[in-house]
Amino acid sequence: MKFSKHAAVCILAGAISGTSPTLPAAAVDEPAQPSKPMRDGQHDFDFNIGVWKTHIKRVLDPLSGSTKSIELNGTVTVRKVWDGRAQLEEIETEGPNGHWEGLTLFLYNPQARQWSQSFVNSKVGVLSPPLIGAFKDGRGQLFAADTFNDRSILVRAVWSDIAPNSHHFEESYSDDGGKTWVPAFIANLTREIP
Repeated sequence: MKFSKHAAVCILAGAISGTSPTLPAAAVDEPAQPSKPMRDGQHDFDFNIGVWKTHIKRVLDPLSGSTKSIELNGTVTVRKVWDGRAQLEEIETEGPNGHWEGLTLFLYNPQARQWSQSFVNSKVGVLSPPLIGAFKDGRGQLFAADTFNDRSILVRAVWSDIAPNSHHFEESYSDDGGKTWVPAFIANLTREIP
């Protein structure tokens, strides 16, 4: 058993005075309990690498209560960068307004053990503020504060139903601090198998 300096003083004082030493509970150094190592999520997005067929439903004004939407079909191509600590996703689709392209950059932060996702629409050319989060129990959730139609909102991106040849992606908005979420962008992806 290992004793602290305070414990040694108590024992010595007890021996000199002829009394039995009492040690405060904090005086005895307990062996440090090993802390549970943080989960390394560097490979959480590995499922996403490859070429996918996608069907997208985009709700035009999700916070208005309207369900009016457009649907797009196309291809998503994802390649790993930096040995998987980053990914570059290219989206090409056709819809009622013609050809649409987007680009997503995924970055892994090894200190925080979290992923970020930044998106740019080819028609706008401005990188969005990153969503940040992690995977738990096979489900990825990333969050950000943003604005929509000049209103402050929260944005949540969720990857779910992840299987070797398919997965589901949904981006939702909340204007009540995360109490309720309204889907704004829904994509179902199926791997293109040559």
